[in-house]
Amino acid sequence: MATAEPATRPSVLFVCVHNAGRSQMAAAYLASLSGGDIEVRSAGSEPADRVNPAAVAAMAEEGIDLSAETPKVLTVDAVQESDVVITMGCGDTCPIFPGKRYEDWELDDPAGQGVDAVRGIRDEIKARIQSLLAELLPIR
Repeated sequence: MATAEPATRPSVLFVCVHNAGRSQMAAAYLASLSGGDIEVRSAGSEPADRVNPAAVAAMAEEGIDLSAETPKVLTVDAVQESDVVITMGCGDTCPIFPGKRYEDWELDDPAGQGVDAVRGIRDEIKARIQSLLAELLPIR
């Protein structure tokens, strides 16, 4: 039995202050685990110069390459174009629009931490991404 294609893919925006650790890992997991069925964005209210090397190393252990990613600045357009906005420690810097689903994930900041500490944060993000996937794409 053929199923109809949805008109648009769900879209998720991950936001943290520097867009160098948590939001990068979350975006990479969602892009990888959704197989392209979800549009994924990430941004930061004060983007860093580069992705946290410990986050890159921790994700490489999972077979996900973040080495070419760059932190991006949070824009109003990115929020408006997303169905779900997940913030990670950026407080009130994320603009709020009616009709959007917002979640705040309280996660330790990997900034300045070694790969051993980042692994725990990575694993918590992966578990949350798997739950989010089950909600956004319930029939897989």
